[in-house]
Amino acid sequence: MNKTIAALDFGTNKIITVVAELNGSQRCDIAGTGIAMYDGYLDNNWINPDALVDAINKSVQEAENQAGCRIREIYVGVPAAFSRVYTVEPKVSIQGADPKVSPKDVADLFTKAANQLGDIRGTVIHRSPAWFVVDDGKKTIEPTGMRGYELKGLVSFVTAEDFFIRDVTERLKALDIYVDGFFSTPAGQAMLYISEDERDRKTVLVDMGYLVTEVMILEGDAITFMKAIPLGGGNIAADLAIGLNIPLTSAEEIKRNYVYGITAGQEEFVTTDVQGNAVTFKREEVEKVLEPRAEEICECVRDAIDSSGIKLGNWSAVYFTGGGMAINRGGREYLSAKINRTVRELPRKTVKMSSPAYSSALGLVDLVISTVKSSESSNGIGGFFRNLFGGN
Repeated sequence: MNKTIAALDFGTNKIITVVAELNGSQRCDIAGTGIAMYDGYLDNNWINPDALVDAINKSVQEAENQAGCRIREIYVGVPAAFSRVYTVEPKVSIQGADPKVSPKDVADLFTKAANQLGDIRGTVIHRSPAWFVVDDGKKTIEPTGMRGYELKGLVSFVTAEDFFIRDVTERLKALDIYVDGFFSTPAGQAMLYISEDERDRKTVLVDMGYLVTEVMILEGDAITFMKAIPLGGGNIAADLAIGLNIPLTSAEEIKRNYVYGITAGQEEFVTTDVQGNAVTFKREEVEKVLEPRAEEICECVRDAIDSSGIKLGNWSAVYFTGGGMAINRGGREYLSAKINRTVRELPRKTVKMSSPAYSSALGLVDLVISTVKSSESSNGIGGFFRNLFGGN
């Protein structure tokens, strides 16, 4: 029997609704998407709360029209700006004459981890292991069946701000839409795009959006560090608007077309000024205004990684996504030079919505479907996009 789910992703300048259809063969198709631009959020609050319901409604209605269905229930993604990450290292004894790790031991470890959390801010919406160790053995993500006397682990908990949960629930209620659950958008994004092997070696994911840049460090199936930097591509565009005395729309066009690097080859940018007249800027004029802010954001990313307290190896990969800079030619190389690490682009998982600007929405949908299918079957589905459109 086919099943339809809807998910709502809050970006920093757009709201994306995705409707996905699942069938018995574990195949999933994107039936509809809706995108509505809005003013976003900053400092754990909405910039223009009065316009939020209309923006949500526009996004939902567009997805409904494409999918040909009415959305009455929806899963909501919680972005990093409204989230916190907590990690604990519990341990439990393994019982029995020939002690082996059982599913109950793993469950007991998670229970103990939750008890060790103590007073935390927000509501837990995601928990996952970074690693397990039996006695003094090697780290593993699957300890069941291993012999030993003690099971240890590093468990990560992602919480959502209670304000976000209450506020979004009420706004969707006003649209006669029930919230089926809240999910960690960063967790979904990380699990979808970063391979298990690379996560086991510790990996960094940087998502530069319009107003916020998210920095995550991943290990195993967990986010072990997360920071939301209140700067993004919109700040670059704003600097261009002010520095060149042009409308923000013209500044955003220049930002999107800007190529980072000394061999860029761009000589001039033609746009309109505040009076609507055509105006031309040399590359040097644009670079002088644009790159100081881009450099500041990259330095904030570097500082977040350095101050995380997590030691990365030379083999630890850094991935870059989001619409703030990752979509620009040379943007990935620019970040790489500023943080002194090789930076890669995320692999494309679908033909539809393949732009880095949509990676968080697709990650959210993947996490929702993985969780829904796992609750229906003991085998779960784990990463439905591996079978999407017959791809890997």
